[in-house]
Amino acid sequence: MAELNLPILDLSQLDAGPEAAAAFRDDLRAATHDVGFFYLTGTGVTPELERRLHQAALDFFALPEDDKLAIENVKSPHFRGYTRIGGERTQGAVDWREQIDIGPEREAVEGGAAYNRLIGPNLWPDAQPELREVVAEWHAQLSGVARTLLRAWALALGAEETYFEQNFGDPSTLIKIVRYPGTHEPEPQQGVGAHKDSGVLTLLWVEPGKGGLQVERDGSWVDAPPVGGAFVVNIGELLEYATDGYLKATNHRVVSPQAPDERISIPFFFNPALDARLPLIDLPADLAAQARGVTKDPSNPIHALYGENALKSRLRAHPDVAAIHHADLVGASV
Repeated sequence: MAELNLPILDLSQLDAGPEAAAAFRDDLRAATHDVGFFYLTGTGVTPELERRLHQAALDFFALPEDDKLAIENVKSPHFRGYTRIGGERTQGAVDWREQIDIGPEREAVEGGAAYNRLIGPNLWPDAQPELREVVAEWHAQLSGVARTLLRAWALALGAEETYFEQNFGDPSTLIKIVRYPGTHEPEPQQGVGAHKDSGVLTLLWVEPGKGGLQVERDGSWVDAPPVGGAFVVNIGELLEYATDGYLKATNHRVVSPQAPDERISIPFFFNPALDARLPLIDLPADLAAQARGVTKDPSNPIHALYGENALKSRLRAHPDVAAIHHADLVGASV
């Protein structure tokens, strides 16, 4: 692993015989212990599906403003739909991007735990019915990749291969289709501010040739430009929690492109059911000795229960939605 660079792992090595599979698991464990980020090739996701989703993203953001605002997220108590430029915050600062958030298609749930408010239907643009179809294909493909990675992680950490499947329940997924518009400012601008993901696993597709993603390594920000045919993969706070800090959730951010350039990126978040609690993995002694403990940050507590982590993240990121639909939770410790 070159200094100030991210490793590249090939998922197809899991099907290339026992030695290649064992080497992949070792590299997977090392990458997420040392950095928390890596590039992943060999996923089986076709260039044709990538092209179709990219075109669907471009078509969505090219819709008239009224069509996009018809599904604005302030209309959804479940934090779904379209967020206009400047409508999201990271650590209190405005992110300069627009996006559509798509989660599991569910009926709304009344009552129960506060995180049940995240359950409900998506908002889809009437003007672009094809978006729903291609997103469904993307969701199915990446869910398979995520499950394969989690089985490999379990074995790499000395657990049963089915460890995550046994404790996940019905996964809480989230797809964000994001456009970062260009800026005319001479200094780098916040596309999305520094943060750690609140769940388990993120698979990020970035428009070919478009930089801007930066990862924190050894106290410095390192560029993570797209690699052809690869996803950028990172772990979230729950995987750090489940391994007592042996695996590392890492700060990352996006710097806005310079105008007239723009950038499309599509992160896929694969997380446990909202009511799932990942127990601590009983690491082998040599790995347990290297566990650093869970990051202690009073301003960003890491909860064992995924729903509490997810709700914390959404309330902070979308204060307008929180104020309209969840005023009783604003300012509360969740």
